[in-house]
This record gives sequence, structure tokens and C-alpha cells, in this order.
Amino acid sequence: MRQANDMSLIEETARLFGEESALATLYGFAPDEVKNDAELLAAVLAGLVPDAEARRRVRDLVGEAFGEDERAIAFAMEDLAATAERDLSTDAAHVLLFAPGYQGLLSYRASRALLLSGRETAAAAVKALLGRQLSVDIAPEAQIGRRVWLDHGLGVVIGRTAIIEDDVSIWHGVTLGSNFVSMGNRRHPLIGKGAVLGGHSIILGGIDIGANAVVAAGAIVTKSVPAGKTVYGPKATVRDRKHGSFSGFS
Repeated sequence: MRQANDMSLIEETARLFGEESALATLYGFAPDEVKNDAELLAAVLAGLVPDAEARRRVRDLVGEAFGEDERAIAFAMEDLAATAERDLSTDAAHVLLFAPGYQGLLSYRASRALLLSGRETAAAAVKALLGRQLSVDIAPEAQIGRRVWLDHGLGVVIGRTAIIEDDVSIWHGVTLGSNFVSMGNRRHPLIGKGAVLGGHSIILGGIDIGANAVVAAGAIVTKSVPAGKTVYGPKATVRDRKHGSFSGFS
């Protein structure tokens, strides 16, 4: 993770705030208010919320959740490092403040931490509020591994039973959804370690995308993909409809 002059994340963030005084107003905090990385991450997420009172409440909720969940903070910092390393044009503080993809993933880490602490309703509220600001919809029940990169993030949808392993790269507009036919314990995809999901790819059902596989931009995938393989292209086939158990589709 590139940081100027080996500064800490708080110090590098403070340097950027010093260069542009408007940042304190835009984000609703000053770096000298935070004591550690957990508080900094919470403050940045809360800064995405326009309403001042809601911003303070989100900051408190997320700060408490991150403060009690060392694993969530460790994963969030690893995501930050992975994003800064894969995007060679920037450093960690720029990613934290200005990269909507990382912020979308961070909002998941926050709602996930709240969910695991037993605050299911708070998790749903934070997910919904931050999701509206960032145009992502990532269920806190999904299981997302380490060093994941969401590039741009806009339009990413990840369902409740999805599993994403370590070192996965995900571009904008990706959907990990259900096919409304496979409605068992895992109705969303498993994405293997090191896989790459291109922009606007759609992966449906409880299928497996193997380790280091590539799903090309715009691909529609409804069958498992072996490790190390590439799948591409939309393929729509007309067939008799199969009814699942989802009540909205009868």
C-alpha cells in the first residue's frame, strides 16, 4: 500500500485535509478528532450521509461496531491496501476518501460487523442508507473474504448467500444473484480465490466460479466455471418456464 513518506493512514488523511480545507466540511469531521483507524473509517463512511444528525448516528454505530470487531477492521485495511496496490495511480488515503468502490465494500464491512454483533436492524439500516449513497446493494449476510477489490463499485449487487473468497476483483455493475429456481441454503454464487468479474457481468444461482477464473464484461453465467477458465458472452435460450419457490414469481 503506497502512502506518502510512510505516513500512517490518519497522518496521510490529515495531509489531504490540510491541502483542501473544504474536506472537513464535506466529510463532517477533522482528522485530529479520530484516535485510530477504526474511528477514521467510521468517520469517512458517516461523511457520505448528507443529514448532519444521521451522520453523527452512523459514525457512532459504525465506530462502535468496528471498535468491537478486530477482524472487520483487519479485513477493511487489507481491502484498502489491495485497492491501492491494484490502482497504481493512487495511495491509501485517496482510496479511503475518494474511491466509491472501496467505500461500498467498507459499508459492507460495517453492516456485517453490526450484524455479527447481534444488531440486525442496525445492520440493515446502515446497509440501506450507505447503499443509497454509493449505489451498491451488498447484503451483510454475504460472506466476503480478504483483499477484495471493488473497482468503481457502482451498481454492484451481492445477495445474502453469496460467498466471495480472497483476492477477488469485481468491476462495476456486477450482480451475484439468485435464479429463483435454486432456492436452497445457498442460492447465490460462490466466487473462488483470485477470480475476476468484469463489468456488468451477471452470475446467477448457487454455482461456483473457480479460483482464478475470469468472467468477462457483460457475461451472463448460470453454470459453474472451472478454475482458471474464462467465460464470456450473453447467452439467452428460450425454454419452458420452471417455477421456483419464490412467492413473487408464481
